[in-house]
Amino acid sequence: MAQLGVNIDHVATVRQARRTVEPDPVWAAVEAQLGGASCITFHLRKDRRHIQDRDAELLKQTVQCKLNMEMSLDEEIVEIALRLRPDQVSLVPESRQEITTEGGLDVLAHSERTAEVARRLTQAGVVVSAFIDPAADQIAAAVAAGCQAIELHTGAYANACLAGNSTQDQRKQADLLAELRQGLESGLAAGLVVHAGHGLTYINVAPVAAMEGFTEFNIGHAIISRAVFVGLRQAVAEMKNLL
Repeated sequence: MAQLGVNIDHVATVRQARRTVEPDPVWAAVEAQLGGASCITFHLRKDRRHIQDRDAELLKQTVQCKLNMEMSLDEEIVEIALRLRPDQVSLVPESRQEITTEGGLDVLAHSERTAEVARRLTQAGVVVSAFIDPAADQIAAAVAAGCQAIELHTGAYANACLAGNSTQDQRKQADLLAELRQGLESGLAAGLVVHAGHGLTYINVAPVAAMEGFTEFNIGHAIISRAVFVGLRQAVAEMKNLL
């Protein structure tokens, strides 16, 4: 069964809206683990819009399951990752204008820098994953760069599920699921560990979770949103049950 990684950035987003001390994403990590999460994911952005350095330090000290740090290729962030040494890093694109990550990292266009960062982190004992679109050239580039894992960007599929349920909408969803399946198969054939995430919800996750071969799903916004009504432990347990 694929493992569930819970992204706690969204808890920090609520805290930073008031620049106060609560809700604390470190507390959220504890609750998520008690709900059955096998991985805690956080994204330390260059602009520190949600997760702060203090959060990253405390998460490293307290998280008892796998700790996954999403990060850009920015040198400041790379140096922090080398010092923290989370269990895994997920290399992602980053733009100050975006509300959330809008697509996969273009490893092909940043092959030299990705390879350099992957080499340094691997030498530090950190598993390196690249968050990419399910495209054959990006998967090949991730392998060439020395990544041990990839996370397939499921955002296009998730957005298609929000569009509607007409015959045309269903056809588009099916096409995007087929792309994800092909990306999964290509990643596995290349010897990579394959994860998936972005935009997955309690409503749309089942068709993706049904694909054998995914090792981990990283889900944040949907879980934190449901936690407002049912509590974080139950929200995590419900998503884990769906997987």
